[in-house]
Amino acid sequence: MEFIRSHILTLILFFPVLAAVVVLLLPKNNLKAIRWTALGMSLVPFALTVYLWTQFQSGQAGFQFEEQYAWYAALNSTLHVGVDGLSLTMVLLTTLLTPVALLASFSITDRVKAYMFLFLFLETGMLGVFLALDLLIFFVFWEIGLVPMYFLINQWGSEKGERELWKGVKIQARNYASLKFIIFTMAGSLGLLLAIQLLGVLFKTYDLAALTAQWNSLEGTVLGLPVATVKTVSFWAFVVAFAIKVPVWPFHTWLPDAHTEAPTAGSMILAGVLLKLGAYGFLRLVLPLYPAESAKYAGALAFLAVMAIVFGAFAAYGQKDFKRLVAYSSVNHMGFVLLGIAAAAKASGTLDANIALNGAVLQMFNHGLSAAGMFFLVGVLYERTHTRNLDDFGGLFPLVPVYGGILIFTSMASLGLPGLNGFVSEFLVVRGSWPILTVYTAIAMIGLLFTGAYILKGIKSVLHGPLNEHWATGEHKLTEINLREIIVMAPLMVLILVIGIYPAWILDVINKAMMMLFH
Repeated sequence: MEFIRSHILTLILFFPVLAAVVVLLLPKNNLKAIRWTALGMSLVPFALTVYLWTQFQSGQAGFQFEEQYAWYAALNSTLHVGVDGLSLTMVLLTTLLTPVALLASFSITDRVKAYMFLFLFLETGMLGVFLALDLLIFFVFWEIGLVPMYFLINQWGSEKGERELWKGVKIQARNYASLKFIIFTMAGSLGLLLAIQLLGVLFKTYDLAALTAQWNSLEGTVLGLPVATVKTVSFWAFVVAFAIKVPVWPFHTWLPDAHTEAPTAGSMILAGVLLKLGAYGFLRLVLPLYPAESAKYAGALAFLAVMAIVFGAFAAYGQKDFKRLVAYSSVNHMGFVLLGIAAAAKASGTLDANIALNGAVLQMFNHGLSAAGMFFLVGVLYERTHTRNLDDFGGLFPLVPVYGGILIFTSMASLGLPGLNGFVSEFLVVRGSWPILTVYTAIAMIGLLFTGAYILKGIKSVLHGPLNEHWATGEHKLTEINLREIIVMAPLMVLILVIGIYPAWILDVINKAMMMLFH
């Protein structure tokens, strides 16, 4: 037990790689063994994370359970990992959604071994970003997460449809979506890498704590330029990389295509965790490393956030593809995360800023639950009907009452119904941002209004109105959600309800982390 406690973070981080290797060694024709091995081994990091949560001291300053191993001595870079309340919350989300998504993937029948291998490898990439306390290690894991998701979209995405790549040149829609995903994220990563290398060259270390202290105290000139100029350029390199990942308007255009073409479980992880990497980058790196620049450009960040909230809601309302509607809802909901971050940047250390930060981090966790659930429910419907066109549905509630009840419950969480988790986090963001960014917050309420509109549109188009007789009889008769699919949704629904009724258990951890980070 002492070994587990002293090495728990590296066990959580690298156990999915071990699981991926085990899956790779299994006979490719034994699909049952591959699926259950991947699922069973993915539960180990989740169990370790639950144990870590019980041992975590939320009132203790700094990072806990730190581990540091030699990695690249010439660059003074080490495999340095640790957790505080912010990273622990994101690790819990990641290790929870991975087995849930793997269970949702049991319907995959094509190249199952490769699929499970990539999914488990993706988990290590995501966890590494949340655990890394060394900037170079942070970047390595940041990039590791891109490759598996690219192949998951490209190889297991939707086989229908074509998109024009360039002046009459057409390719499969999933190839287009995966290419767009990798180009956008790699483009942002280029600036991020250059900014990280700048810090490493200046201070001969990539350790986050050492860099933060030295960078904030730096004066005079750097590379023949005023420090303020260098910091501003570096600040925007970080911001653009993380804004693409969130994504916020106008960097969001890769997201609807990636979500629409990705396999169901890929969309669950993409919305549930991968989008959170960008928001985590703002909280872990941008605000601590660039407090003056963050305050100076808080208005610009707030503007981008509000545009994401408003335009995301409008775009979602205009969709006829159910999955694309949910995809644009992610742009809308993640805009509230950036709004809370912008408020904290402008008035760091104040009570209102701390409330906004609490809401932003909780919104990251809450959106992970509700978005993963919504994408899975769209996938459940698509597997039975082979269409996502909202006009093809209608009046399905009598045919699938259990599915309908789960869909309404999850949709209400996404809408922000009081008593469910979405309300708590969005309320905190709005409450904290209102005194600091009053005009921007007021405009954001337009997006909040249309959030209700597009959620109700989706529910009405699928479940209510006249029954589409096509799904009532014969070979097309719609079947009810099955036990495996209910088990996929069960942990998400439980957490959605528990956080909505009693958010203190997670907010206590988040709040103390935010107070220690930005005071």
